[in-house]
Amino acid sequence: MKSQIITEFGDPSVFQLSDIPKPTLLPGHVLIKVVATSVNQIDCKIRSGAVAAVSPVFPAVLQGDVAGIVDAIASDVTKFKVGDEVYGCAGGFIGTGGALAEYMLADVNLLAKKPHSLSMLQAAALPLVGITAWEALCQKANVKSGQTVLIHGGVGGVGHVAIQLAKTRGAIVYTTVLKPEDFALAKSFGADEVINAKEESVEAYVQRLTQNNGFDVVFDTVGGPNLDKSFAAAALNGVVATTAARSTHDLSIMHSKALSLHVVFMLLPIIKNKGRAAHGEIMSALTKVVDAGKLKLLIDPKQFTLATAADAHRWLESGKAQGKVVVSI
Repeated sequence: MKSQIITEFGDPSVFQLSDIPKPTLLPGHVLIKVVATSVNQIDCKIRSGAVAAVSPVFPAVLQGDVAGIVDAIASDVTKFKVGDEVYGCAGGFIGTGGALAEYMLADVNLLAKKPHSLSMLQAAALPLVGITAWEALCQKANVKSGQTVLIHGGVGGVGHVAIQLAKTRGAIVYTTVLKPEDFALAKSFGADEVINAKEESVEAYVQRLTQNNGFDVVFDTVGGPNLDKSFAAAALNGVVATTAARSTHDLSIMHSKALSLHVVFMLLPIIKNKGRAAHGEIMSALTKVVDAGKLKLLIDPKQFTLATAADAHRWLESGKAQGKVVVSI
């Protein structure tokens, strides 16, 4: 099969379009004929060597998000049949093969039926960001109707899905963006209020929007120094969830407000091979939300193919992409 592989870490030029053997079926797995995949920041970090500990062994096939058609099933698989349209975040990390190939071997626990209302390209954009947003808001923070929820990075891959999921829970949703031209886009996903994080301080928007009470839930998709802003924005006894907590912080503000901090690391079930069925269940739940018309995907208009996968990585890393960068296989 045709595949993009890497045999060393580096910039996108390390990709090599190659012929490699199809994966061999394993118990509990299916072979997917890949139609599309999407590029996430973690894929770029793996390719560059920034997170070598979670990289597949060389020659490595990258990218976890997949949408495609079940081509073959192991004898013990009953969840799917040949011909089913499926999607999920199913590999591209240590111990697994990725979706930058014509076929992908996938654990059935990581997959769900593709939403009928999404194309394959659209479906490939959802898994990693959808699972991340779901774990943060629906599981860790357990957002409830009427709560005030602040989402940092509302037009990002995770952020734009998070806005919509919070709205399905009945929350009042606020979000930060960095450009005035992103206001309308964030509003289109259901945000009740949009904040320009470059022009308005945390103290100012907490006073303006919450009468200085703070937000019940803050979901920080940015991390680093922004996590301090999340603590400052949270209400007394509030909840902060984040996808990036590898930095050092003074936690005295958490103590003074009795805050809870939740870290989301959605790769754990894949790289540790524990609790994978939870991801398949989340994907099935997301399918229902999508097909109910309550979640739409922001897809970057630039088109990429297996042959131009390196360009897809370059485009995401340029910082100019708007929405998920999708690769058609």
